[in-house]
Amino acid sequence: MLAASAAALPLLLGAAGCRSSDAFAGPDPLAGRPPLGHDVLTLQAVIAAEENMIDLYRTASSGVAETPRARLLRSLLAQHEQHLVQLKARLVVPAGASPSPSPGGRASPSRRPSTVSTARLRAAERASAADLMQRLATVPPALAQLFASIAASDATHVTALGG
Repeated sequence: MLAASAAALPLLLGAAGCRSSDAFAGPDPLAGRPPLGHDVLTLQAVIAAEENMIDLYRTASSGVAETPRARLLRSLLAQHEQHLVQLKARLVVPAGASPSPSPGGRASPSRRPSTVSTARLRAAERASAADLMQRLATVPPALAQLFASIAASDATHVTALGG
């Protein structure tokens, strides 16, 4: 019986034999990590931008006396922190890959000025809204909806900041 099974093996495998890719579906574990997809890279870039925006707001609101402006800045900061949570919830990175953007994607605190003007916050909010709107066509609908929502929020922040 064993001899019959061995004789039938070439017929089952075909004349050329069996390659591992014929027997197994999926990525080749010996080929290394596949590159991150466009959606993951885009999401990482947007997360880095949101982290930078949060840094700006933290700098702008730190050490500021309790004033209407300070309350506004803290409110806008809280909204950006919520956006960051929503963005990070969408990030799915393959095992073993770094879930955070490249180290160069985020400015270090030492390069951040000690104060941030309202004009600078308005400009950052405008730039963020424009960047997110440009990305809409390049991502799946669910991610585009999140980006559009954050862009709309950023646009309302410009108005709230007097612009």
